[in-house]
Amino acid sequence: MPEPQNNNRKPGKGTSGLVLFLLIAVVFAVFYSIVSGQIKASTHIEVSYDKFTQMVKNKEVKSVEFRTNGEITITPKKNNNAVYPITYYTGNLHDPELIKLLDENNVVYKADVPPSSNGILTTLLSSIPLLLLIGLTFLLFRNMSKGGGMMGVGKSNAKMYVQKETGVTFKDVAGQEEAKDSMYELVDFLHNPGKYTQIGAKLPKGALLVGPPGTGKTLLAKAVAGEAKVPFFSLSGSDFVEMFVGVGASRVRDLFKQAQQMAPCIIFIDEIDAIGKSRDNSYGSGSNDEREQTLNQLLSEMDGFDSSKGLVILGATNRPEVLDKALLRPGRFDRRIIVEKPDLKGRIDVLKVHAKDVHMDETVDFDEIALATSGAVGSDLANMINEAAIMAVKDNRKTVTQKDLFEAVEVVFAGKEKKDRILGEKEKKIVAYHEIGHALVAALQKNAEPVQKITIVPRTMGSLGYVMQVPEEEKYLMSKEELISDIKTFCGGRAAEQIVFNSITTGASNDIEKATNIARSMVTQYGMSEEFGMVALESIQNRYLDGRAVLNCGEQTAAKIDEVVKKLLKDCYDEAEQMIREHRDALDKLAEFLIEKETITGKEFLEIFEEVEPGVITPKKEEEKQASETDAEAKTEDAADEATDEVKEDNTEVSTTEINE
Repeated sequence: MPEPQNNNRKPGKGTSGLVLFLLIAVVFAVFYSIVSGQIKASTHIEVSYDKFTQMVKNKEVKSVEFRTNGEITITPKKNNNAVYPITYYTGNLHDPELIKLLDENNVVYKADVPPSSNGILTTLLSSIPLLLLIGLTFLLFRNMSKGGGMMGVGKSNAKMYVQKETGVTFKDVAGQEEAKDSMYELVDFLHNPGKYTQIGAKLPKGALLVGPPGTGKTLLAKAVAGEAKVPFFSLSGSDFVEMFVGVGASRVRDLFKQAQQMAPCIIFIDEIDAIGKSRDNSYGSGSNDEREQTLNQLLSEMDGFDSSKGLVILGATNRPEVLDKALLRPGRFDRRIIVEKPDLKGRIDVLKVHAKDVHMDETVDFDEIALATSGAVGSDLANMINEAAIMAVKDNRKTVTQKDLFEAVEVVFAGKEKKDRILGEKEKKIVAYHEIGHALVAALQKNAEPVQKITIVPRTMGSLGYVMQVPEEEKYLMSKEELISDIKTFCGGRAAEQIVFNSITTGASNDIEKATNIARSMVTQYGMSEEFGMVALESIQNRYLDGRAVLNCGEQTAAKIDEVVKKLLKDCYDEAEQMIREHRDALDKLAEFLIEKETITGKEFLEIFEEVEPGVITPKKEEEKQASETDAEAKTEDAADEATDEVKEDNTEVSTTEINE
């Protein structure tokens, strides 16, 4: 796209700038002469000759300089606490006794040297600071005259891209098909406005991208600009905020002025909640005039431009609940596009997109990796691919294997192996029993996810060991039984410590936190308690960030909630403890094997358990297989019975017909 020409340049602008510079120079010169004259008048004091000789006799004179203009400059020994050094001067009477008087009183005297050819150079060098100050002031005034304000702080900091510079299209965005469909309509409108305006449709003025961090909101906005092949102004909400009042509003005006000159184009404001926060103090931190002025100017500009010119505003935030209602109404941000965490298919597509430039081994199965990364966003998956590639390079391999990818999953979620942390024999044994306790309770419950890996190798994110459970299919809903199974699994580690060592450690702190959160959510949000039933006792704030819950009940109800949660956790812990006591032999055998190997797979775990207690644990796949075989047999029997009944009915009809005939 050709660069737009600036037709706003006025003739004679260079001449006016030179005149302005000369005026500023004259003003500074006059100001400098006045100030220097005042300083000189206050520090150079004339005295009579007889007083001068008396000062010499009183030992008050430090030095004397005989000047060519007929003056005697006198420097006193004491300054009398003056800010500037005081110098006295008097007329030179060419007194022959003066030199003798100065020698007797040890006064230093000299005569100044007449100015030579170096005088002009010295004068120029001494004038450099003044010239620099004048030049700096000229630059400041020139920037202000361009409408940029002091130091250009009122100018927009938006980065402008065109399609070639972004280099991002919808092919580079995976796992967000619904969001891409909504954004594609904006692109199609920019390409073919006629087929929309023909029926009377108008281009949406703005679209707000909402979702958790790392899901690709910024990438999606760049893809829109790349597909539309129009200028793309990108900036953050914090770019409008400055220490000077009114700068934010000035930058908004400047941004929309540039955009309207280059329409059709797209304006993308990332983290728009920095300036679009509600003016209601419930979401803000009190009144903020600068931010409110910026928001008011943004609201005014979004109402003022003509959408038929092809100017689209995209905003991105992960805190939509704090945005001002006036900003969200139709006519400003007409659409809210949810950019959620990708599902199983979406994660597979994201992995393929980020792996297209990475050499992958033929054994790599993205389906397994996607199952193991439930809840991961696009940035997490991109990081996993990169970590796996780095591991392959460290091992001097040319391709990335499935093992590298699984190790990268652990690195992203749990951190790298902490090789410098060596556990003692006692601590190693405690951690082993703790992790086997988790795995054992999980394996004994049909509603728990299957165990993929157990390790007691410390990780950099603080864990001394962990159990990895990988779901066999993507889930969008959790039943009450599944949530209780998760709580029991979290309780398994602490229960194993209590049974084996008759003591407990701090290693279960994270398990307790997770179990408590699940139990509390069951009571206050999911309506899964008999005591409260379907009553919303908590509301969620910052859903796309920390998901902080806020109680919506009184103190007595809150105390009752604590009692119900405590009882639920105690019941789950007791059941987990009972499971471990019943299978103590398997617990000891598995812990011993884990201490020896430090890391075991879920397959090895099941094999050892089967050796100790055969037939106790049936893998879910075998259960499903048996269930499907049973269903098939039942269907076969039903079909056979139906066929027999049909034959009987046919025979009856035939025989009846024969009798009638």
